[in-house]
Amino acid sequence: MVDGGTLRPAAALLVNAFVWGVSWWPFRELQAQGLHPLWATAGVYLLTLVAFLALRPQVLRQCAGHPLLWALALVAGLTNVGFNWAVTVGDVLRVVLLFYLMPAWSVLLAWPLLRERPTPASLLRLALALVGVVVVLDAGAAGWPVPRSVADWLALMAGFCFAFTNVLLRKMDQVPAPARVMAMFAGGALLATATASIGLAQGLIAAPQMQASGVPVALLLGVAFLFGNVALQYGAARLPAHTTALIMLSEVVFASVSSIALGAASPTLHTAVGGMLILAAAVGSAWPTRREASAQ
Repeated sequence: MVDGGTLRPAAALLVNAFVWGVSWWPFRELQAQGLHPLWATAGVYLLTLVAFLALRPQVLRQCAGHPLLWALALVAGLTNVGFNWAVTVGDVLRVVLLFYLMPAWSVLLAWPLLRERPTPASLLRLALALVGVVVVLDAGAAGWPVPRSVADWLALMAGFCFAFTNVLLRKMDQVPAPARVMAMFAGGALLATATASIGLAQGLIAAPQMQASGVPVALLLGVAFLFGNVALQYGAARLPAHTTALIMLSEVVFASVSSIALGAASPTLHTAVGGMLILAAAVGSAWPTRREASAQ
């Protein structure tokens, strides 16, 4: 039962999940008007970074002496580059499901970085998630179940980088929170800008341009990401980690419903079965252990 003390943080996390779950739509709208999702991502995070620094100018001093912030900026930036690009060019439901392989990556990353040896239960969840990915990637096609599009590779990369981000955040728990937030904003802005610039130089991505009618969409997207991040910081700081992870899985629901309703996803039996396996592994990784449950 949700009491008054957890209702607001839980609602805040739902807001963040909703923002990410439906973010594919404004990115596609902007792309239709000539603004590639990488340029859109760069603009959104640059504006967010400027706003954050204006509100917290002292954060630059807090970053001194923490070299791991560079690694955090890199993997957080790659998460945004991969996810935002993938949901723009691929089947949204398929992309989100592949992205949520991140609990499986977390098992592998936490061992060398956090010295957390995988338990039999975590290895079982890892196997379950991998089976789910095989089923999703097969999608009824002939041949081996491997990534078959740029969107597949981007989604898998983004999920891996997001798991890496979460592991680094746990490893850097002594680093001031504002410094970690700034590193993630800066990573989103710099990595998107760098990737888009490389693509432009190679003739793969057009120069940024946008019709006047796209300005409101871009502004709405920027405000939504800023508000969503504030909501995430508020909710995650007030709820247990496993509760936060479970609530954030609602992003899959928001993405699924919106993409199917607007024709941006084509659900198949393979996608449904594989998705249930991946989500079962994610829920299992977020479910409180007996020790955590007894401590509450």
